[in-house]
Amino acid sequence: MTAPVFLNVDGTSIAVRRAAGAEPGIVWLGGYKSDMLGTKAEKLAEWASGQGRAFLRHDYSGHGESGGAFADGTVSNWLSQSLAVFNHFTQGRQILVGSSMGAWIALRMVQELRQELHTPGENRIAGLVLLAPAPDFTAELVEPALTKAQKRDLAKKGFFEEPSDYSAEPYIYTRALIEDGRNNRVLTGPIDTHCPVHILQGLADADVPPSHALKLVGLLPADDVTLSLIPDGDHRLSRPQDLDMLVRAVDAIVRQAG
Repeated sequence: MTAPVFLNVDGTSIAVRRAAGAEPGIVWLGGYKSDMLGTKAEKLAEWASGQGRAFLRHDYSGHGESGGAFADGTVSNWLSQSLAVFNHFTQGRQILVGSSMGAWIALRMVQELRQELHTPGENRIAGLVLLAPAPDFTAELVEPALTKAQKRDLAKKGFFEEPSDYSAEPYIYTRALIEDGRNNRVLTGPIDTHCPVHILQGLADADVPPSHALKLVGLLPADDVTLSLIPDGDHRLSRPQDLDMLVRAVDAIVRQAG
């Protein structure tokens, strides 16, 4: 495993791994509390390498090998870091592959990059592949389910903890994360991605219900969206058959991007 390089973003050291190669390149965006060396990212890195295709991934602040404290993170912070990495390390057209919260970051990146366009029609994003997408999860999934005790912790301590199925450490949700999440909502109206989108969603996902993916599909331009439902797939989508499906979805978008 090669060592990461580091990009200073607003005083925080962001760990990045980049493999040069053909366009469109692949940009991996991980989930909440995930790092860039997870199963799905590693599978895609291996596939991209075999294809001679550019591949870029990074850890958000407070995640993996990056600096900063997890509890200080917000969607706005992680979005600005992802945009900085994208702008610094990529050229030409790219396919964003976002897992869970990474899908939210990907959708927000598309919005921000379109606002930055200097040349009309110069769209850098060739496609999106979104796994178990969790856009607006703070407002849509966390806030409505808050217990009295969690609301009290948020008010008094500024955060609450929840046991995680994925690590020994509990998940921490801060008041700042939840308040900032409201300012980054994307499920409030039609979402113009101006590129093909492929969504992979497990029907046995206990963290992000399939109805959430269906809501997202309903807001995307229908002629460019593929939704693949995986009957026994959970939130991780990390089984060998899930990984094969991920690679096929990315490969199909690469071919579509031509």
